[in-house]
Amino acid sequence: MSHVVHPPESVYNLIPREEAQTQKTSRYVSKYRPIVIHERRSVKDDMRTMGPAKVELPSPDKYLKKHSKEPKLPEKTECTKKARSADTVRKPPVPARTDNPPMGIHTKRDFIKTATALPMKPQPTYVDTSKGHKQLLENSGLVPKYIKKKHYGEVPDYLQQRNEEERRAQEEYDNFVREQRERGAMNHLSDEKRQVILQTLKKNWDELHREYQGLSFVIDNMSKRSQKDRLEVAMKKLENDIKLFERFKTIYISNN
Repeated sequence: MSHVVHPPESVYNLIPREEAQTQKTSRYVSKYRPIVIHERRSVKDDMRTMGPAKVELPSPDKYLKKHSKEPKLPEKTECTKKARSADTVRKPPVPARTDNPPMGIHTKRDFIKTATALPMKPQPTYVDTSKGHKQLLENSGLVPKYIKKKHYGEVPDYLQQRNEEERRAQEEYDNFVREQRERGAMNHLSDEKRQVILQTLKKNWDELHREYQGLSFVIDNMSKRSQKDRLEVAMKKLENDIKLFERFKTIYISNN
C-alpha cells in the first residue's frame, strides 16, 4: 500500500520564509455620520417612557396620609367675605306708613285686550322615549298629510300628456294601415299563418342551439371562433323575431 504525501517532501521546505503581511484598509466611515447623529438626537426626547435615570426616593416620614388628596376649601379671609356679600343683593325695605306711593304713572298696555285674548295653543308633540323626549308632530310622518293633499289620487299632468301622445300615435298608425290596405300595399297576416311562422322560427332556433351545444369546449383557433360568433348572431336574430310574433297578434306584411 503506497502513501502519497501532498505536497511532496523537499529540503527546500526547511528554509524559513518571510510571511507577506497584507495591509488592512481602514473601515469606511461616512462623512455625513456626525450630521445624521445630530439630526437623530434632535428629534428624540429624553426619558419619554422609562423616566429619569435616578429618582429621589420619598422619605419614610412623608407617607400617604388619610384624606390628604381630598380637595380642600380655600380659607376664609376678609376679601372673600366682602366679595360674597357684594354678590348677594338685599331686597328693598318695606315702605313706611308715612310714604306716599307714586301717582300719575300711565302705560300704553291694553289690559282689557290682554285679559280677553285667547291663550296660545301649544304645538302638538309626541314622546318617542321612555324618558319623556319630545318632538314636533307636524313633520314627524305620523300625521297623514300626503293623503289629504288637494290633488291626491289624481293622474299627474305628465302622465295625461304621455297618454294623449300615445293615443295620437296609435290613431296615426291605424290611419296609415287603413290607407295602405285600401291601396292594396299591405295584407293582414292571419293567425294560422302567424302560428306556422312562429313554430318554424322556434324549430330553426332549436337546430341552431343544438349545433351551438355541440361546439368544443376550448376555442383555440379562428375557425371555431367565427363559427361560434355566427351561431350566436343567428340565434339572437331568431329570438327577436320570436318575441315580435309572440307579442303582436295583428301583423301586416307588405306586398313588395
